[in-house]
Amino acid sequence: MTREPTFVFAGPDGVVVGEGVHTAFPHIADARAALASHSSPIVVGALPFDLSRPAALMRPQSVRFTDVMPEGPGRELASTEITETSPDADEHRRRIGVALARLRDPADPLDKVVLARALLLTAQGRLDARTVLDRLASADAQATKYLVDLSAAGEGYSGTALVGASPELLVARHGRQVLCRPFAGSAPRRPDPEDDAASGAALVESDKNRHEHQLVVDALRAALEPLCTDLQIAPRPQLTRTAAVWHLYTPITATLRERSTTALDLAVALHPTPAVGGSPTDRAVALIDELEGDRGFYAGAVGWCDQRGDGRWVVSIRCAQLSADRHTALAHSGGGIVAESDPGAELDETTTKFRTILSALGVES
Repeated sequence: MTREPTFVFAGPDGVVVGEGVHTAFPHIADARAALASHSSPIVVGALPFDLSRPAALMRPQSVRFTDVMPEGPGRELASTEITETSPDADEHRRRIGVALARLRDPADPLDKVVLARALLLTAQGRLDARTVLDRLASADAQATKYLVDLSAAGEGYSGTALVGASPELLVARHGRQVLCRPFAGSAPRRPDPEDDAASGAALVESDKNRHEHQLVVDALRAALEPLCTDLQIAPRPQLTRTAAVWHLYTPITATLRERSTTALDLAVALHPTPAVGGSPTDRAVALIDELEGDRGFYAGAVGWCDQRGDGRWVVSIRCAQLSADRHTALAHSGGGIVAESDPGAELDETTTKFRTILSALGVES
């Protein structure tokens, strides 16, 4: 059996492949120290949603930068089906109702919270992570496809892997130049071209989605201003698409005040944005923890940072965590809840967002 790479990060700007683990960094501070001391030429891996929990960061035994993804094994996928939904539709709507009561309470400063559902998927054979990655790559050339061995996070994660295709750039750093591409606000793609165009156009004009999006942009501005100068934020969100979903995004560029601020430092400073957590962050994250519990590596970040401080991190969405025996996978999908949200529409949004990873796993959604 061909061994899976420890790390694959493949986007329009190139591919990073890591093999083996030289040093594991479950503590983010240790990874930052290794980069600062130049004892590690590069750190790759995944940050959890809750940064107080162990990370899956590592120095690979070897790493290479290429223009194309290494050729996969081309194996057929085992037949896979949804065996559990957590929470079910009724409970998810109830949780949205709890959030809406908070959001609409004038005495509560909560402005947005992102609530997610999970699907447990069970395969009749072994799920090959590289095959899933290749299917994700075939479906969307513009997304960043990723595969991360999560073993570095320790207990409960040994042998597990995170695989997905993220449309959302959290942050990239090259020299002193910083780029962010936050997403928030979405609408489903439609089979008919006219209906599809109308769905995208309606998203652009949606007050609810523009409000949700602006909360993310404002939070990134506040996080970047102490670290950067020459902050350039597009005045209006732009429209982009994946195979399943239309999204609003806003390009943000800036210049670092201090060259010592690395791409990993920036990722930690920005995460979690209101695109995956909420606003204000602390209150939203507390409500997520109350309603959902630990998200693990869903809605965290995946990426790399070298000893020069350059690197690239994407938000770990449109993904699934594969079990160590590769017979099950856990997929998550979430949506931003604001005061104007409709529980039924929010439930439908999570269903739409599941399509990317379910399609890659060969599951009918």
